[in-house]
Amino acid sequence: MRPYNKQSFDDLDETAQRRFLREEAYLRAQKHVKKISGFYRHLIAYVIINLFLIGIIAFNSNGNIWHFGTFSTAFFWGIGLAFHAMGVFGPNIMFGKNWEDRKIKDYMDKDKTRWE
Repeated sequence: MRPYNKQSFDDLDETAQRRFLREEAYLRAQKHVKKISGFYRHLIAYVIINLFLIGIIAFNSNGNIWHFGTFSTAFFWGIGLAFHAMGVFGPNIMFGKNWEDRKIKDYMDKDKTRWE
């Protein structure tokens, strides 16, 4: 079997090209779903373990839990979790793709109705 290159892809008939592209898209989607699943497992572990740790500290501290040591694990692990989220969902995690374009269109539509 020849290694993949552009010329060998062009030599395939149209049905085989579509089948190849569909399979490639499926594999990309499957990989992304595994990343999302890994992130959610990480998030669940973060919540459960930090609640457990804070609970132990609260139980043993006689009510004096409001210091950095109590929440340091949650804080630093939360930073790591945020980077994990950025890696999985990308830089558009907060506003999504085309957020600016949608907001500009919304404001233009509002402005248009005000002047009509």
